[in-house]
Amino acid sequence: MSTLWVLGAGQLGAMLKQAGTPLGIDVRPVDIEATDELPLQANDIVTAEREEWPETVATKQLATHNNFVNLATFPQLADRLTQKQWLDRLDLATAPWFPVEADSSAQHAYDTLGERVLMKRRRGGYDGKGQYWLKQAENSEIPDDWKGQAIAEQAINFDEEVSLVGVRSKDGEKYFYPLTLNLHINGILYASISPLKRLDQYQSKAETMLGKLMDALDYVGVMAMECFRVGDDLLINELAPRVHNSGHWTQAGSNVCQFENHVRAVMGLPLVSAEIKNQSMMVNLIGVDLDYQWLSIPSLELYWYQKDVRPGRKVGHLNFCTGNLTVLETALDRLNMPAPYPQAIEWLKANLPA
Repeated sequence: MSTLWVLGAGQLGAMLKQAGTPLGIDVRPVDIEATDELPLQANDIVTAEREEWPETVATKQLATHNNFVNLATFPQLADRLTQKQWLDRLDLATAPWFPVEADSSAQHAYDTLGERVLMKRRRGGYDGKGQYWLKQAENSEIPDDWKGQAIAEQAINFDEEVSLVGVRSKDGEKYFYPLTLNLHINGILYASISPLKRLDQYQSKAETMLGKLMDALDYVGVMAMECFRVGDDLLINELAPRVHNSGHWTQAGSNVCQFENHVRAVMGLPLVSAEIKNQSMMVNLIGVDLDYQWLSIPSLELYWYQKDVRPGRKVGHLNFCTGNLTVLETALDRLNMPAPYPQAIEWLKANLPA
């Protein structure tokens, strides 16, 4: 079996390696700053755990390999301008927007998109970074260094945030996980819950949207689609051409997690429809120290990324999966964590099925 190289050696690369091990696949995440010559073979496969990367010794070796899956897709979705253009081209619903040009004015933004407008850097930016609000009530102006470097979006008063994780094979076979309900605090994902029966009514619509995009891009592997639910409508907020934080619950809640599905797809192995085991929840560990007492909580699974703990940094996550909702409520009550975690815990409890 060929080696699977992963451009990037963060937590997603580590979890792809973990998923490949029982399949007998040698998955090798590569630090983007690595300078050693990589022993790439002609029949090896290359994938990535990130949408974009700097040009370094390591990335040049990987990005010039003939078997870099989805290589042409990454720059198209990493740039929010071309990502939005793809959505418009395919007639997929998204927030009204326009590119911020050198001559764009805040007044044009207000006239076009309303009194609250969110600007997003075209490249980079995650977890609430790379964003700038224009508010007419505050007479906000577009900073000069954002002109030509951003898109402007209408502020959406959404009911809730959901995401869909799907996988597509080389021959176009597609499978999807149940929609996931997500909670963001200050632009950072803190908690997810899936499956939820009340979201079933949006499942087919979401699958059609993501499937249409993956087919148009001839995409292979796992892709995530974050959406705003506004009434009965779904608006695509962001796309991630890779395994995604909101799909981490599948490690505990499915017979085939998102990481294994990605490995299977890019390696040309058979895909199967995921069997969902029970009610699942995920809590991101953000800027908090490791506490092994968490392991005493029934139904909890710990994933620690072995990173230095810093404020706002994702350093791990907790998965919970059981059919006993009382066990889940008790597990949440036993998580003694600092603010804003009480908000996230109450949100999870409020969204557990009755």
